[in-house]
Amino acid sequence: MVITVISVLMIMLGYFLMLYGAVGFIQDKRLFSSAPKENLAVIPDRKERFKGAHAIGWAIVVFAVLLFIGAFALGIWDGVRNGFGTLKYFARFLIMLYGMEIYDILFFDWYLLCRSNFFPHFYPETKGVVGPQMFGYNKKAHIVHFIVYIPVCALLALGCGLLLS
Repeated sequence: MVITVISVLMIMLGYFLMLYGAVGFIQDKRLFSSAPKENLAVIPDRKERFKGAHAIGWAIVVFAVLLFIGAFALGIWDGVRNGFGTLKYFARFLIMLYGMEIYDILFFDWYLLCRSNFFPHFYPETKGVVGPQMFGYNKKAHIVHFIVYIPVCALLALGCGLLLS
C-alpha cells in the first residue's frame, strides 16, 4: 500500500508540474484543451515571456511525463517483487488513476481554478472570469474518466498479470 501511495503522489506532482510548465512557461493555448471555454476566449496568444521560457516549460513537462512513467514503473516493479496477480495490479492501477482524477477535481478545479490566483497570475485577463462559478464545468469529462479507467486498469492489470507473473 505504501508504494501505491508513493505512486499516487508521484502522479500528483507530475500532473501539477505539467500544468505549471504549460501555463507558466510554454503558454501555448493549444495545450489548454481542457480549460473552460470562457478562459480560452479571453487568453491572448503570447510570445515567449523571456528568452528560454519555452525550453524551461518543455523541460518541466518532460520531467512530469517521466514522473508518470516512473509511478507506473514503480507500481509494476513492486508488484513483480511481491508476486501480484491480476486483481492486485487492477486495484493498484485503479487507486492510482482515481487518485489522479480526485486530485484533478479537488486541487486543479476547485482550488486552482476557483479559489486561487494561479491562472490570473499568468493571465491577468482571466481575473473576472475564473472563480467559484467555474467549479464543475467539466463534470461530464470526469465521469467519463471514472468509467473509462476501469477497463484501462483491467487491461493494464491483465497484461501485468499475464506477462510478469
